[in-house]
Amino acid sequence: MLTTSSALPVTSSVHAEGVSNDEFRAAMTRLAAGVVLVTAHEPALAPDGPRGEDVGMTATAFVSVSLYPPLVLVSLREGSRMDDLLDEQPLWGVSVLAESQRHIAGRFSMKGRISDRLLFEDIPCSRGEASGALLVGGALATLECSTEQRIPAGDHTLVIGRVLTARVPSTDGGPLTYFKGRYRQLG
Repeated sequence: MLTTSSALPVTSSVHAEGVSNDEFRAAMTRLAAGVVLVTAHEPALAPDGPRGEDVGMTATAFVSVSLYPPLVLVSLREGSRMDDLLDEQPLWGVSVLAESQRHIAGRFSMKGRISDRLLFEDIPCSRGEASGALLVGGALATLECSTEQRIPAGDHTLVIGRVLTARVPSTDGGPLTYFKGRYRQLG
């Protein structure tokens, strides 16, 4: 017979018995993932004020959700700069990074990093027409999205976006992947 105890509260911070943070993290590093750069443009503070800044974040938790309508999902650390920005700015971009763009992924995944404006300085980018977000030149694909839904999930926010534009500007090279805690190339 299965019983539950009212003495043990069920909260999002409780792990299944025997699963530690380190064990879970180690298991998940065995799942290869594509690497993308999620970008958005901060809105100006005042209508006649200076433009807001461009913001970027490396993500490996990015997936296609639906073909009709075209939807994607990205997982953002709760309270991160990108999570806060996409809570107020519904338009964002995604650049699917090529294996030759490892330096971009590393640059935008650093903790305590310098201003995003400086990080974008020497990266060839174009501004998306639908989102206003920067899209990386040489990326395998670029998407522009509008937030449809935000779902709290543990210490992350799942952001589901409707794809407004999808382009495949480059067919050269393979994808940048993340496996066992490192950026890797296929093959």
